[in-house]
Amino acid sequence: MKTKYLISASILSADFTKLGEEIAAAEQAGSDWIHVDVMDGHFVPNLTMGPFIVESCRRATDLPLDVHLMIENPEKLVKDFVRAGADTLAVHVELGPKIPVVLNTIRELGCRPCLTLNPDTPAEAAFDHLHLIDQVLVMTVHPGYSGQDFMPEMVNKVARLREEIDRRDLPIRLEVDGGIGPDTITEVLKAGADTFVAASAIFSHPEGIAAGVASLRDKLPTAASS
Repeated sequence: MKTKYLISASILSADFTKLGEEIAAAEQAGSDWIHVDVMDGHFVPNLTMGPFIVESCRRATDLPLDVHLMIENPEKLVKDFVRAGADTLAVHVELGPKIPVVLNTIRELGCRPCLTLNPDTPAEAAFDHLHLIDQVLVMTVHPGYSGQDFMPEMVNKVARLREEIDRRDLPIRLEVDGGIGPDTITEVLKAGADTFVAASAIFSHPEGIAAGVASLRDKLPTAASS
């Protein structure tokens, strides 16, 4: 079965004074998912949005909501984000021993569990958890802020994860986030990524959101099914 390559539009670079309009424009342009970055000011230095933003996104679109929890205690908020409308919840492997319980809780609540790896974390850190997840997210920048430059050294990590996922024949999506644009998407595509988060490349594109999505889609192969 052919892979369907997905674009997840990250609202981290959207204009929040007209968030609904921005999401609608991304959807109309052909984005597959809407990506929401949640930061607590502790696990990462920045502070962003909570469940109420996810709830607002849910009212604005029927697209799947791809929610990335960059927080120290995700187990305390998982239910709130699921109730708010998240379809996928990503938590960080760096949180340690609590991760299997959190991933199982996410699935039990009817949400897709995703495991995230920071740039300094090796691909192998995810291997013991692959049977628990539907998706793995490789950060190709240090998380916390939009607009950072893509880290080319992360390409090998993507390739290593693709190799292990295929070796086990697991139905796991391999997502990348950070500095993804027309000039970098082909690198992670060749390494085996199939899901691409983009923020400024979409919402800050000089020719508008539709042009931003098109600039990424034009770099991806077409496929009939996922």
